[in-house]
Amino acid sequence: MNFVTGKTTSVRAAERGEKRARKAVKGSPDAAAGHEDLPDLTLTDKAYQQLEEMITTLVLPPGMVLGEQNLVQRLGIGRTPIREALQRLARDGLVVVMPRRGILVSDINVRTQLRLLETRRVLERLIARLAAERSTKEEREVFAGIAQDMREAASASDDLAFMRLDRQFNELIATASRNEFAVRSLESMAGLSRRFWYQHYKQAADLPLTANLHADVCEAVARRDVDAAGAASDKLVDYIESFARKTLDL
Repeated sequence: MNFVTGKTTSVRAAERGEKRARKAVKGSPDAAAGHEDLPDLTLTDKAYQQLEEMITTLVLPPGMVLGEQNLVQRLGIGRTPIREALQRLARDGLVVVMPRRGILVSDINVRTQLRLLETRRVLERLIARLAAERSTKEEREVFAGIAQDMREAASASDDLAFMRLDRQFNELIATASRNEFAVRSLESMAGLSRRFWYQHYKQAADLPLTANLHADVCEAVARRDVDAAGAASDKLVDYIESFARKTLDL
């Protein structure tokens, strides 16, 4: 850890990966389709990213009531972007709007997670294969970089770096797949999956294995190996499912 910045090497690697990912997306053929503003996030995007990370890392735990004014002060972002971010989080299933009670962080349910994984398996295999087939040279270079950073996070057992890299991986593979319908279906599951993992990984998960399995997908995409990308995706979901089932015994 750097005791000046307070950041581990793998967290810094995750931040480098984020810059690479945004640059690759900006330079991709889809930039004209609405991705060109990624390097300059809107206030709503910033509020969403910060709140999503706070919820998925349990800083804002299940059952907690969220007040708009408190979040405005905590994040230093205005009420309208906060409200819009909360609406997006509600669509993702991370918060629940309760009449007369406010906005609650949603509960975590293992059986819901297992049903979610049934759908994730099909969509993630499809998206991985499409990304291997359709990714640009710049995107493939970023996938290779994320794979390296994932392996650094694995070596350091750095959960926060892994969480950030996982989000970058999801965003980049979604862009590289060039299939907005599959991506929209998968996007709503990402936060729920990360939060479930974060809640239980210390008791039931193998962080280095998880990070290395993600790196395997990245490297297959970087090689443009369609079959290997699909197989690596299935292997990753196999592990995530076994991890979810282990939590039933905790």
